[in-house]
Amino acid sequence: MLAMAVGLIIGYAVNVSISKNKFKHDRTSINQISNPKVKKAVEEGVKKYEEKCFREAKKSTASNFSILSDIFLHLIKMIIAPLVLAVLVLGVAKVGDFKSVGRIGLKTLVYFTSATLIALALGLVIVNVFTPGKVMHLDRPEATAQTGIKANTQDAKNFIDHVIPESLIRSMAANDILPIVVFALFFGVAAASIGEHGKPIIKAFDSLSHVMFKVTNFVMNFAPIGVFGAITAVVIQQGLDVLGGYAYLILCFFGGLLFFVFVVLFAISAAFKIKYFKLLRDVKEPILLAFSTASSESAMPKTIEALEKHGISNRIVSFVLPLGYSFNLDGSIMYMTFATVFIAQSYGIDISMGDQIKMMLILLVTSKGMAGVPRASLVVIAGMLTMFKIPGEGLLLLLAVDQLLDMGRSATNVVGNAVASAVVARLEGEKF
Repeated sequence: MLAMAVGLIIGYAVNVSISKNKFKHDRTSINQISNPKVKKAVEEGVKKYEEKCFREAKKSTASNFSILSDIFLHLIKMIIAPLVLAVLVLGVAKVGDFKSVGRIGLKTLVYFTSATLIALALGLVIVNVFTPGKVMHLDRPEATAQTGIKANTQDAKNFIDHVIPESLIRSMAANDILPIVVFALFFGVAAASIGEHGKPIIKAFDSLSHVMFKVTNFVMNFAPIGVFGAITAVVIQQGLDVLGGYAYLILCFFGGLLFFVFVVLFAISAAFKIKYFKLLRDVKEPILLAFSTASSESAMPKTIEALEKHGISNRIVSFVLPLGYSFNLDGSIMYMTFATVFIAQSYGIDISMGDQIKMMLILLVTSKGMAGVPRASLVVIAGMLTMFKIPGEGLLLLLAVDQLLDMGRSATNVVGNAVASAVVARLEGEKF
């Protein structure tokens, strides 16, 4: 937040300085023109020229600051492919563990998948109905100025050719997420199916994932510098109008979270005859802890304790809740579709409904197992931006307010996993 504040101040100061001190031409010669029509035409021409020079000056100055954000963006892109591969292979292997716990595992998996689809769909509905990105009015970078989602439309044959990777290395080099997902699914299923022989390679991927988590931590240490560069560059070009866009973004997303918590989860609880508001009261402390720390994982011990006091058995809580932190982060999952489309809207890119459904199905898989990754949502969103040819610079706009948005996401994650535990307990015949 400090980086954002400093960026706003410096960006606005530079914006005002350019506005006051440049491109004000002497009007003496124009005033001497006697023909009113000619004089008006000349004045309009000069005014247009001044505005063009003004825009170019702002753009040139902003590019000096955007170098900082470009460095951070490149670091983010660097970690996407190895991180997604490692986490997904482990995630698929964990799904194999559901078989060992039989009935409870199957019920839990079905609920997690259903809740994920609802959260992803709600994120799309909110962002399409309220269109918060259209308030930002960002100019597309030249590399993508002539391309967008529509230009990326594929027929069935091309889609299949794209999905099935000819070379994993080539897909990773291009940060092409979908082929990496397909390979990870095959690899994870194969590793889990061969029993003891697969354990060494699964352990190796576990080690790789921990290394990538650490690398991600290192990269995220540069986040304030990236935020400063991005915000300064945007404010230089747009002035403080960008603040209205941020306010609307926050309002729309938190409104969506409240709808999910008080309408969607309430409806699910009612369907399973769960006393929802009593459950919320009992998990109030971990919800507040997650909100204040912007970390749902930090609230896990308190959540376990609160759910057991609520009357849910330890065998259900100890199984469902840990898995929920890998497979059922409702607030974070909803944010992924919301934020990806928000960035596209900010650059004036229209994503077809077919592509949005495709995005939702891909996120259904790629969002799994990312709980231990710092700023996991941003890493997944970065992969989506690359895949759908959306300018990656938009990610830095989110980073400026991500801490605040993460507070809401984390609190929602806790509520979602509390409801998941209660639903599975009900399905197992428990009364509480």
